[in-house]
Amino acid sequence: MTCSSCVNSIERTLHEIDGVKASVNFASETVHILAPADISTDAIIKQIKSAGYTATLLSDQADPALHRKGAARALSFATIFAIPSILLSMVMGWHDPINSWLIEIFSQYQIALPPHADHHFVSWLVIAISAPLVLIVALPIHRAAIRNIAHPTMDTLISLGSLSAYGWSIYATYNNVGEVYTEVAAGVLFFVILGRYLETRAKRSAASALSTLLSLGEKEVALLRNGVEVLVPISQLEIGDHFIVKPGSRVATDGIVISGVSSIDNSMITGESNPVEITPGMSVIGSALNKNGRLIVRATRVGSDTELARITAMVVTAQGAKAPIQALADRISAIFVPVVTLVAVATFASWYYLFEESITFSISTAITVLVIACPCALGLATPVALLVASGRGALRGIVIRQPRVLEASRAIDIAIFDKTGTLTDAQMLLQSAVIPAAAQGVLGESWKPYLDEKKILATALALESQSDHPVAQAIVAHSLARGADQLPVTDLTQTPGIGIAGRVKLGDKSPVVIIGSPASIAHSTVAFHPEISSAITEAEAQSHAVAVLAWDGVAIAVFSVAAPVKADAASTIATLKERGIESWLLTGDNLESASTVAALVGINPQSTIASASPADKLAKVAQLQADGKKVLMVGDGVNDAAALAQANLSIAMGTGTDTAIATADITLMRPALGGVVESLDLSQKTLRTIKVNLGWAFAYNTIGIPIAALGFMSPLYAAAAMAVSSLFVVTNSLRIR
Repeated sequence: MTCSSCVNSIERTLHEIDGVKASVNFASETVHILAPADISTDAIIKQIKSAGYTATLLSDQADPALHRKGAARALSFATIFAIPSILLSMVMGWHDPINSWLIEIFSQYQIALPPHADHHFVSWLVIAISAPLVLIVALPIHRAAIRNIAHPTMDTLISLGSLSAYGWSIYATYNNVGEVYTEVAAGVLFFVILGRYLETRAKRSAASALSTLLSLGEKEVALLRNGVEVLVPISQLEIGDHFIVKPGSRVATDGIVISGVSSIDNSMITGESNPVEITPGMSVIGSALNKNGRLIVRATRVGSDTELARITAMVVTAQGAKAPIQALADRISAIFVPVVTLVAVATFASWYYLFEESITFSISTAITVLVIACPCALGLATPVALLVASGRGALRGIVIRQPRVLEASRAIDIAIFDKTGTLTDAQMLLQSAVIPAAAQGVLGESWKPYLDEKKILATALALESQSDHPVAQAIVAHSLARGADQLPVTDLTQTPGIGIAGRVKLGDKSPVVIIGSPASIAHSTVAFHPEISSAITEAEAQSHAVAVLAWDGVAIAVFSVAAPVKADAASTIATLKERGIESWLLTGDNLESASTVAALVGINPQSTIASASPADKLAKVAQLQADGKKVLMVGDGVNDAAALAQANLSIAMGTGTDTAIATADITLMRPALGGVVESLDLSQKTLRTIKVNLGWAFAYNTIGIPIAALGFMSPLYAAAAMAVSSLFVVTNSLRIR
């Protein structure tokens, strides 16, 4: 692809297939397609080829950034042929000596002289030197122009301009009429090829962040099989496998630490610079760097399901999507090239027939219009900025999933926060596990052999290991640390915001096990034993999250879980307030816990809602929107997903559930809440950059085309201006930090 007109051409071709929706990114030269299941990839590629372009399927680990291996080679040949052509044409003092020298050589070897060689031999020499550039090096441009003759692109303008100048030069030299513009043809192509080479390098730089992410993945993994270390390709790693992570190596995939103590550097994935201390029961992210100790990890995610793959996929999606602000540029570029072609024809006709200028001047002016009007800058204005922003954001732990956030970020009135895992640390810790023997008596004598701490914890582990909720993960970590075994579970049922239930195989017993909040499971159990009720009351008085475990309708254990408020939560709320954004707290936890956290972070009690179900959160967001507010929702759990989807702008914590992350516009891979402000700043900075780029692109063509049409610019300068215009857009986008 060479310009935004190519984008429109490909999208138009793909939309001819029923049910296909396509979005082409000019900067990364990728197309993201939504198509019915019965349409094959081969059919889509064939359709793209029918429009005159090539296409290949982007693999999971492929870098979508443009890699034109031939760009440097094309520039080398262009330089070899263009520079002599331009110098010979423009240095008039060389003409007479070269003419005489060439005539002498031709006469000596009795070679027929070309027409008007006595004073135009240099012109013929320049034509000969330029021929490889115009006819061979530039052949891809001419081919593209022919392929897209029905839907003209930038290549159409370049091809018309260079061939017109070259053809006219041959005609004028042969017939000894008017000035020649061979150097214009050579110069135009040289600057076009130079511009594309520099543009390619700049786009590679813009995509370097994504390339860095892609390079993190391990190629081999040391599996632990029957106590023996076996080195195998990463593709053979499966969920449940135990693998070794040696000091100084990267974690092969996402998993839970089975044994070993170490510190992990997640900076390349989450942007968090401080190493994390790792102990058994804790989760680790694939591609994180193990700083010191030897770890044995059980794989929980592999392949495209890993955190790194998920981040990469979101970045690629963001880079391939279009921001709403690009709609105007797309509409203009769709008709730009045909209009410019007509303007060039009108320019020639006006100068030659109306103002009776020479045919040489008229053709030169028309060529200048064709060259300067190249819409490269217009096509690059938005996608390159998104390419840079998404890449730079990813390295800071900010993954932009939806380009619409750019415009949504500037109009936020209210920020709604979940509590657990959002305002508080995601890594919740078990504060107490109360397992009163008296409460177990209701089950009967036959259960006594199974009612020890390890077996009770094992049933909690069997259920909670199926959940990504922070409370569940705290119970899992505690159970593993106490030596609980992993038991099989069937008939698993999980209700967001309520709890989880299933039948657990416990020896020759298979109790129906339920674990969830006290209020949510009370109706499924007999009346709580006083010791159970007392443990619940004590935990709630400390604003802890409480989970009750029940076997066959009898509550037998109470887990108290808490997480400290994030260190930067209060400062984040304060910063938002300074910007005129009101903060709310919506949580499914009890009022005491919610009020405690709200007071610590600086959220008004009147803006705090406790015991909120997923439906309540959704309704509150919708209500605020109905009142004319623009709402930012920040959450991490499945119970936040509906509210995240409803909000004008949504941010998910990377430590949260897959559902929340898949729903949100932005994901924060760092646990710090300051990423919310950083995300808003990055979005607004990117939007400003896009506006500057578009303003420049529109101004450049608005001013440049009339200047060219009025005859105030030569084609050579027009080619240079066109290249500089594209480079300005790219380099301006690279300023995003």
